[in-house]
Amino acid sequence: MDDKIPHTRWLRVVAPILIACIISFMDRVNISFALPGGMESDLGINSRMAGLASGIFFIGYLFLQVPGGRTAVHGSGKRFIAWSLAVWAVVSIATGFVTGHYQLLALRFLLGVSEGGMLPVVLTMLSNWFPEKEIGRANAFVMMFAPIGGMVTAPISGTIINLLNWRWLFLIEGMLSLVVLAVWWCLISDRPQEARWLPEREREYLRRELAQDAENRQNLTPVSNAPLRDVFRNSGLIKLVVLNFFYQTGDYGYTLWLPTILKNLTGANMAGVGLLAILPFIATIAGIYLISVLSDKTGKRRLWVRVSLLCFAAALLASVILKQNVIASYIALVICGFFLKAATSPFWSIPMRIASAEVAGSARGVINGLGNLGGFCGPYLVGVVMFLYGQNLAVCALAASLIIAGLLTFLLPKSCDLTSVATPSDESMRLRKAPRP
Repeated sequence: MDDKIPHTRWLRVVAPILIACIISFMDRVNISFALPGGMESDLGINSRMAGLASGIFFIGYLFLQVPGGRTAVHGSGKRFIAWSLAVWAVVSIATGFVTGHYQLLALRFLLGVSEGGMLPVVLTMLSNWFPEKEIGRANAFVMMFAPIGGMVTAPISGTIINLLNWRWLFLIEGMLSLVVLAVWWCLISDRPQEARWLPEREREYLRRELAQDAENRQNLTPVSNAPLRDVFRNSGLIKLVVLNFFYQTGDYGYTLWLPTILKNLTGANMAGVGLLAILPFIATIAGIYLISVLSDKTGKRRLWVRVSLLCFAAALLASVILKQNVIASYIALVICGFFLKAATSPFWSIPMRIASAEVAGSARGVINGLGNLGGFCGPYLVGVVMFLYGQNLAVCALAASLIIAGLLTFLLPKSCDLTSVATPSDESMRLRKAPRP
């Protein structure tokens, strides 16, 4: 950070958000270790049912996306996340006691519901604390929850399963959510004006910069009295929804099946698989940071989303082509990790460029909720294709989804980039002139 810019909030805001997101990631993906670690055999689960159990989380994930985004704009994101942490802790612990398929599916669905508002809430909270010239890096740090969560989950999950069993995995990691709840409640504040710990110099800096950003955005989009309806009337936001769907299909297809892919590739036990899964997530951190810096420096949001998605797809295909060479195929999977979340920082910087602040709050929920239906399709697609045709074709299907997502970036409006001129789009003008009920 520039020494001339006050930066207390980078620790007091980003850190608790990052911790809460990490524990949410751990609870949603620990099933990827539980399945090959004994759950499949104990519950009689085949690859199709495993894909359904992994993906049904994202059906439930849809329900609180828009309410979460609206709560963060008009109410308290802090309280919303606190209740979410409490509920998903209970659901995670209960998963350790399942005895059948339908119990597992129901609890995975409920876990998705309880975690559903997480991302739109935290992204909206970040927009309360960071001006546009810093929001890309702030988003990047928070988006590191996935690789850091993966790095933590992989060795811990593998070790717990080896020493105890898969049931203890859900019990122990569920109880961690209650610890994080206490940390969250003590540290976080919704807005600068509510934070007693914020130095006056930093408070003034934020007031000035955020006001200037709001004034600049008025040239792009009008203030709306019907935010949810205007989300679906904004073609740029709808394109983001579709793009995110295909992106998350590849993202979670890779993430939730990575332990199984590594086990089939190397023949290692679960502890070994846990160690092998660390390196791809270390690469993910590097990818998020590098792409976010390049995105903020050039202002070319669309370009860096496109590069990240297409390189991710190429690495997936390389892992299949090089499958006879275990080391080379593993290196390709590590490269997949580098580009796994690299697109997220520039991607989530786009909604505020093509929608007013009020609409953007609801838009984040819609984009994340509908887009993350790909989080259901990806794992389920891999499970079905793996059951019918084998692992290699399943990985190629994920690559195809990412290629579609990359090509969709060509259809995004130029106003997505910081280098574009801030003039009203034709659609914005139409929205201004549209009669209000």
